[in-house]
Amino acid sequence: MTTQDTLLNDPLSVVPPNPPQAAPVDAPALWQRFPANALESVDTTKAMWSEVVPGGSHWSWRMPRGSAIRFVALEAGANVSLVLYSALEKLERYNMPDSVKAQHTAHYTRGHVLMSDMGRSMASFTADSLGWHDPLGALLDAELMQEKYGEKRYEHARNAMHRSGKDGLLIEIGKYGLTKRDLIAPVNLFSKVGVDAQGRFAFVPDHAKAGDFVELRFDMDVILAMSTAPHGLDTAPAYSPKKVGLLAWRCGAAPANDVCRAFRPENARALHNTDMLYL
Repeated sequence: MTTQDTLLNDPLSVVPPNPPQAAPVDAPALWQRFPANALESVDTTKAMWSEVVPGGSHWSWRMPRGSAIRFVALEAGANVSLVLYSALEKLERYNMPDSVKAQHTAHYTRGHVLMSDMGRSMASFTADSLGWHDPLGALLDAELMQEKYGEKRYEHARNAMHRSGKDGLLIEIGKYGLTKRDLIAPVNLFSKVGVDAQGRFAFVPDHAKAGDFVELRFDMDVILAMSTAPHGLDTAPAYSPKKVGLLAWRCGAAPANDVCRAFRPENARALHNTDMLYL
């Protein structure tokens, strides 16, 4: 018997050609705390990681193509401000004007895609219990936060300090060599902004309820930065940011019959443009 025959007959020595992609052994299953309805259609056996992000916090990840994040409002009135950059070339990033113009919309929901300034789909809305997420309301900055809520410094308030969405995102993108000039208009998940009789933006309070969810599939390798600070137009008189749950999982790249490809011809072209990067 040859050495090769011995290896083939020894199950302990054979490495499967396609080993299963399990979650890391030290990744706690925090999604088990989320409302059951918020996990519909998610295959948790393909989970990569999960988090519970406190209100007023910020974080960032490098998300691979073919992965998704299910964002869950764990408290009513949640807000997630996020920005996207290509992990392959950071000069390519989410472009709000192109995305809303190409899709003839002033809000995002299932079927919409987040387009880059190169006409590629960076991420797609593949599930949504709300039907409206704000692309236009910008960010809460430190000056407006102090005016609305006063000031709490870290030395005195510790994790209850006031930190604006703008400052949180600047901290996160700085971890990847990006600076203030690279900060772009965000997407504000779970928030709704309408227009009043005078044509001014009007924040809609109590839009998101506890248990509402939205899912983004990442169509290219991206750097995602997010903040759970309040929306810049939030009318609440007191600073009270809400916690959000996240479940990242492997969903695969957009299939031929994908709901976002069929939503509009512009979306199909944007997804095609991204697919061309990965031939």
